[in-house]
Amino acid sequence: MTRRSYFLQADQLRDSDHFVLFHENEVLVKGEEFVWQLDQLNLGLLGDSQMFLIEDEASAFVAVHATSSLVTQLEAENRSLRSLLFSEGDHAFSIAGKANQILDWYTTHRFCGRCGTPTQHHGSERAVFCPSCESHYYPRINPCAIVLVVRGRQVLLARSARFRSGFFSCLAGFIEVGESAEDTVLREVKEEVGILVDNIRYLKSQSWPFPSQLMLGFIAEYQSGEIVPEAGEIEEAGWYDIDNLPKVPIPGISVAGELIEHYVAQVRSGTL
Repeated sequence: MTRRSYFLQADQLRDSDHFVLFHENEVLVKGEEFVWQLDQLNLGLLGDSQMFLIEDEASAFVAVHATSSLVTQLEAENRSLRSLLFSEGDHAFSIAGKANQILDWYTTHRFCGRCGTPTQHHGSERAVFCPSCESHYYPRINPCAIVLVVRGRQVLLARSARFRSGFFSCLAGFIEVGESAEDTVLREVKEEVGILVDNIRYLKSQSWPFPSQLMLGFIAEYQSGEIVPEAGEIEEAGWYDIDNLPKVPIPGISVAGELIEHYVAQVRSGTL
């Protein structure tokens, strides 16, 4: 089978391809389904929309950045990517998230950041390049540290002042220039709730497409200090017994949920 470019033209599409359609940063959904088949689409509706190969396996996925709304033509609705987080499975969300990240990367790299020349598609790599100064631009991720702070049977959970979802979750922040992930854990916990932690240990990572992050998950033990939520960042924070947790993220969807689930299981089994 001939290998296809990451930047697709209409004549490169296959009948077996699956499509994820975006318009103005929202996903086109029909019922609860957001994956479209080629026979459901009239390619004439897509016009000069950009199409990007996401995965080229037996069932390939193609991300489409539609230049106009297709809600009426396809009898569908536009929904935020976050809305799929709790209504679709982990794999489905992963595909939609990857598509969103690639589209966001391309949208923000239409021009060379060094000289301002319009970029062009690379022939064989997922990249764009500048024909003037020959700079190459590849999709980038933003590393973040997320940490569950623990104290015996208690875990420290916080509610964000920026996202009014009602969920309590772990503390998190972007890794800054010159920091290790462990440095970020120490700094973010001190900044966001005013306490000190130690015995920082890594558990797992997760791709998080809001817009393009890699979450590095840690558990850390309380050392000292009293909780003082950071104004403008943390709406509420406190210690919660593992048998009396507030509304928290779902394991399998969010690494925060998996950190909480992992620690609760350890405490209950006595394996700490």
